[in-house]
Amino acid sequence: MVNPPVSDAAFARWLAVRAGQALLTVREEMGYADPGALKAAGDKVSHDVLRTELARWRPADAVLSEEDEGSRLAWAAELGAGAVRRLSADRVWIVDPLDGTREFAEEGRADWAVHVALWQRSESSGHGVVAGAVALPAQHRVLATDVVPPYPVPVRDELDGLGGVIRLAASRSRPPVFLTDLADEIGALLVPMGSAGAKIAAVIDGEVDAYVHAGGQYEWDSAAPVAVATATGLHASRIDGSALEYNGADPRLPDLLVCRTHLTSRLLAALRRHSG
Repeated sequence: MVNPPVSDAAFARWLAVRAGQALLTVREEMGYADPGALKAAGDKVSHDVLRTELARWRPADAVLSEEDEGSRLAWAAELGAGAVRRLSADRVWIVDPLDGTREFAEEGRADWAVHVALWQRSESSGHGVVAGAVALPAQHRVLATDVVPPYPVPVRDELDGLGGVIRLAASRSRPPVFLTDLADEIGALLVPMGSAGAKIAAVIDGEVDAYVHAGGQYEWDSAAPVAVATATGLHASRIDGSALEYNGADPRLPDLLVCRTHLTSRLLAALRRHSG
């Protein structure tokens, strides 16, 4: 057995890669004839990889995973001993074993991800997420805080998003109801994509200028990609401009804005007009 990297940031990348490799194997072995079974198998296999390796290499740390039983319940009293430990812990791994199960089960789609983030208790660490990795296995790449990506340069004409057309990543299946009106007001183009991780990765890469979501997410949907995005210098917040906070008693974190910094004021102002 090869030991994983010692640093938390490199370990997050290592974990995400291992889970991603397991997911690619599941896809190859099962095929796409039964999407429901493929989704279930992907969730389980990736969750098992992450939980096993965290128990082996970071046994003292707590974990919040989308696939843990009861993880979507709101309050610690309902979650039991696992949540009580998490809320009193100084270090908590927040993981989404398979972000974008719908896309994972569709042949040819690459916009799904594995999220691995480490929250650490600190009065000076902002949202508290100190390391993160977003594996995009079908794209054969990882964005992570051990090797921080450069601040994004748009991959289009230099005027786009700098006074011209703003490209907004939007959910394929459940975009916010106000998003079309917001896009019309600011002259933006909506770009449908799959998982939250893939959408934030597109902002980090410069493929789009911003990602706006409202209407329902959880901490594991954004912790890892937000860690990488903020490390690059991008803006990340709630859609009212307030700070993102992780390892709360209630894991729901229903809305999110990630964007290039020069667009922050403009987008927050438009969101105030349209998201109420």
